[in-house]
Amino acid sequence: MMEHMKGAIFDLDGVIVNTAKYHYLAWRSLAADLGFEFTEAHNERLKGVSRMRSLDILLEIGGLEFDEAEKAAMAERKNRRYVDYISRLDDSELLPGVREYLGRLKERGIGIALGSASKNAVFILDKLKITGLFDAVVDGNTVSRAKPDPEVFQTACRRLGLQPADCVVFEDAEAGVAAARAAGMRVVGIGKREMLAEADVVITGLHEL
Repeated sequence: MMEHMKGAIFDLDGVIVNTAKYHYLAWRSLAADLGFEFTEAHNERLKGVSRMRSLDILLEIGGLEFDEAEKAAMAERKNRRYVDYISRLDDSELLPGVREYLGRLKERGIGIALGSASKNAVFILDKLKITGLFDAVVDGNTVSRAKPDPEVFQTACRRLGLQPADCVVFEDAEAGVAAARAAGMRVVGIGKREMLAEADVVITGLHEL
């Protein structure tokens, strides 16, 4: 599978860096402002979910209702806190093997793209000092449909100038694996086999490659 790869498309969180903890801290802080506790168990419901849907789940947990304008302001407040947390990121938080593997792909002339729902992806890549390794960045500012819709990977593939059959996606979430499959691409799952059963190969991290 990997021998014939012409393009590699990477999800961001859980594949290149773990920013999920900062999302959790920002949501927990917002819940505290609203007068209730938001736990790590609650946070499991937010994985792979858009910002506004995450807010709806959080408010449901707190038993609260607000109008759309108030919710938009809350989502923005949460994002400001998240950005404050990730502004302290540096390349020491790259997951094991990431820089080395991207470097090897670059040497082989393989196109490298990011395919992430994050609206802060470019900022994060800059903080991690790996922006220059990517030939294309497709993020939440570029596409409107969330995974498992294949839009993010289809767009990344087009920007690399490749066909879906030429690309391999690296994903840690079930919805991301489904999106890659729907795009007609092969998938390397990063995480646990039972969670990523539809992936072609499952590894614990890029350091294995």
